[in-house]
Amino acid sequence: MGRIKERLDKVRVLIQKSDFLEGKGLSNEVNIRIFCYGPEDEMIVRHFVNQLETDQSLDCHLIVCNLYKIFLSICDDMDITDAIPDMEEADGSAYLLQELNSSIRNREFVDKIQYGPHEQGDVLMLTGVGEVFPFIRMHALLEALQPYFSDVPILVMYPGEFDGHHLKLFNRLKPNDYYRAFDRIE
Repeated sequence: MGRIKERLDKVRVLIQKSDFLEGKGLSNEVNIRIFCYGPEDEMIVRHFVNQLETDQSLDCHLIVCNLYKIFLSICDDMDITDAIPDMEEADGSAYLLQELNSSIRNREFVDKIQYGPHEQGDVLMLTGVGEVFPFIRMHALLEALQPYFSDVPILVMYPGEFDGHHLKLFNRLKPNDYYRAFDRIE
């Protein structure tokens, strides 16, 4: 447990550094960082994020977006939340997933995450990646977010692995290619 806490302490330091906030050293690439952690450390990471959200001493403006809560909000907006369990029971999980994936796209997530105006010192932190699987894929969402958050660093709290080219959720699932993110935070 000590190693994950040490790594999270490094995240706290990183999000306040001017180089991170300004995207320096990224060769004009997008300022997206991925903090990978073992799925077994999920509760430690959640506790850390909750502490960060209430930390008034941070030298940045942290905007935390839990993707699962956003997904539920989208379902509420579509007035389908109450119907989902009955739909799954009647038609099966595969059909439900297909229907939800055809109804809820990355655009709906972008619309919920998007805010304005962006301020210098903002940091967008995405959480709930494991919770929202399989309804959204992180690599696809990051590609959709890039045009709207080119001036804001994005930090993804990712329960899995990223080797600089592939995202592998829960350290088990088939990896998805994603080449635009920089720096796995060690």
